[in-house]
Amino acid sequence: MGKKTMKDNKEKNEMTVWQRYLDGLYTTQDVHRLQEELHDSASEGLLEELSAEVWEEAALHSCTETEHERYKEEARQLLRRMEGKKPVRYRRWLLTTASIAALIALLWAGGSYLMSLSWSSVAYLEASTTYGEHKEIHLPDGTELILNACSQVRYPERFTGKERHIKLEGEGFFRVSPDKEHPFLIHTSSFDVRVLGTSFNVKSYSSDETVSVNVESGKVQVELPEAIMRLKANEQILINTASGEYAKQYEKRHIAVWREGNLCFDATPIHDVAKELERRYNCRITFAEHQDFTNLISGEHENKSLEDVLRSIEYTSGIHYKISGRDVMLYKE
Repeated sequence: MGKKTMKDNKEKNEMTVWQRYLDGLYTTQDVHRLQEELHDSASEGLLEELSAEVWEEAALHSCTETEHERYKEEARQLLRRMEGKKPVRYRRWLLTTASIAALIALLWAGGSYLMSLSWSSVAYLEASTTYGEHKEIHLPDGTELILNACSQVRYPERFTGKERHIKLEGEGFFRVSPDKEHPFLIHTSSFDVRVLGTSFNVKSYSSDETVSVNVESGKVQVELPEAIMRLKANEQILINTASGEYAKQYEKRHIAVWREGNLCFDATPIHDVAKELERRYNCRITFAEHQDFTNLISGEHENKSLEDVLRSIEYTSGIHYKISGRDVMLYKE
């Protein structure tokens, strides 16, 4: 009985290390330990058990025995590269749990997912929107994309190769045409999104402090420089591009309300709110000098005028406004 308890405690401790590593709280000592365990034949059972869970859950790739071994070797190489690196910080907001399988997905997929993105000689098309404009686009594979204001997408006139690549600046709502043999990848300035066939919203304006992915149906995989996060329906990831912090949380509200002309802020930095209002209403918003604006704004607005939205922000945050034509000044007393 004592031996069994010791064994159970050891396995629990191992799981704790893997979980801490996944959450971005790993130490150099943890990395050394994980390296040793990957080389330890006694850990093969754990690795195999978790790997089975990964591939069953994700269904993102088929995996032959040869590929299986190659992914494990890539995991070891990835750990060696990560040693001593500063992790991306993962703040636990509303959803604080993540599966151990996702960690193995990170380790095994690290080498293959973060491959060099080679753009073929196929001609590329571009579509963009201006202030207050939405545009619906049908990609060559049948994928539907609705671009939000001040956004741009670049895509090939036809998809070739094993993956479907596009580039996005700004915000777009996607309904990806299913094709398990050819994953769909969206490249942004902050992260990549990998899917097979699902509907979701990507917000990644390079000028914004906070970027995000919200899933309406199916599953998506968000690939950050040092982490991979898998999301399912009604989940989202928020990424602070300034601090490097990211958080996964439940999001039960309607996804991409901007398609109906609405606005939704959820603890959004006031500067990002100002940029969104500029894109929506084609205005110019400035902040009073020598005043501190660190407010986080929350609230939903259904087809409201600019002044109605500003009035609501004033009521909830105490930030006042002055409107002169298309210019808006925000200030505090």
